[in-house]
Amino acid sequence: MADTAVYVESIEQLLIDVLTDLGVDGGRIPRSTGVWVDVEGLRPRKIAAIGVRITRGRSMHGFALNVDPDLAWFDRIVPCGIRDKGVTSLAAEGVDISMREVVDLVAAKAGDQWGRDRPVDRADVAWRVPVSDLAPFTRGEGVGTPVGRQGIGYGEQADGTSVRLLGRLAEAGVAADPVRLKSRKPEWMRVPLDTGPKYREIKKTMRELDLVTVCEEAGCPNISECWNDGTATFMILGERCTRACGFCLVDTRKPVAADPDEPARVAQAVDRMALKHTVVTMVARDDLADGGASAVAETIHAIRAQVPACRVEVLVSDFRGDDDSLQTVFDALPDVFNHNIETVARLQRAVRPSAGYARSLSVLARAKQAGLVTKSSIIVGMGETEEEVVQTMSDLAASGVDIVTIGQYLRPTSHHLPVAAWWEPKVFTRWKEQGEAMGIDHVESSPLTRSSYHAREAADAAARP
Repeated sequence: MADTAVYVESIEQLLIDVLTDLGVDGGRIPRSTGVWVDVEGLRPRKIAAIGVRITRGRSMHGFALNVDPDLAWFDRIVPCGIRDKGVTSLAAEGVDISMREVVDLVAAKAGDQWGRDRPVDRADVAWRVPVSDLAPFTRGEGVGTPVGRQGIGYGEQADGTSVRLLGRLAEAGVAADPVRLKSRKPEWMRVPLDTGPKYREIKKTMRELDLVTVCEEAGCPNISECWNDGTATFMILGERCTRACGFCLVDTRKPVAADPDEPARVAQAVDRMALKHTVVTMVARDDLADGGASAVAETIHAIRAQVPACRVEVLVSDFRGDDDSLQTVFDALPDVFNHNIETVARLQRAVRPSAGYARSLSVLARAKQAGLVTKSSIIVGMGETEEEVVQTMSDLAASGVDIVTIGQYLRPTSHHLPVAAWWEPKVFTRWKEQGEAMGIDHVESSPLTRSSYHAREAADAAARP
């Protein structure tokens, strides 16, 4: 924007107007961004903080309007670096109001201020989660019973889906009438399996070098196409993930120790397969101090040392947002840094309860700021709307993401999220056009697209001026 200061002031004014409607006299203090109460009194205190980032002509703005937090936590820090002024909240100022009422008021004011008489698209989701369900996601309370278990156990539906998982879908507004597990797939979702010579050669290489591919572990429908084309996605740090996302087939039992020789074996496989573009993904390893970041970096270095001409793409977890872990991967300079947002904001809690929409956007923005080509993926068919997919692409574009992939969700087992809808190919075509119109360099969008599908071609497209 031409005048960022004026823009920040417009956010302040929005919050001041909200406070006025609630009977609170809010205002500004020079050189102290945010909204304050008792501005000219003896005890000015901050009631709202503001943060703004502008990139590619798009703004990402956040503000924290304190409704009723535990203000004692602010005694442990120096809020906004301001030592001589305090912090307050609506509750502390004598306003008895619910979070939902505040959200509705803020949304209405924002629509009046910025909507320009257009319909307002709301994506507020956090306040919908009951406080009792904010505890960390734990194994045994997630996607249901282990794959292969017979019968119906406690907490399961007749088709095997856990009641807890279905409850989270219901909280997110997904109707309880999904596509049945054994229903016939649309014609466009059927893929013939072609286990030709190249397919068998890659499978043999993986077995001989004791390596794991996400192609097999995640049940990718494109495995024969990619393997016969001489491409595969290596999955490092074992085959057991410390998270239990509702859509994923990867094993979630307790992980084994990381193998220090694995990076060298991946490099050997890349050399043997004569790859020009390789994708290295990982299971989430929250049990490791760095989340597995050093193993990712070592694998990049090993591939570059053995096959210097090979381009390396990494698909990584969020490393819990840890700066040091992310920097370890950034410093290894992967040719493409891929981290998947997976779904729209409203469905995050149901789909991947150990991750977060804002954290994923932050990880991608930090990777872009580090000068890397960035990539992310959206899985559809789990209960989102067409407009929410567009909104998610807009958020990815604002975070500087260069490549986006969009594909249809396929339910791996009865213990995973049900398919809410089959999106038709024409909708995927529309999403591709809309995403690239936003400035995303390349959008790979089709029912059978997966995160690493046509990875080489996507990277080529993003590299073109």
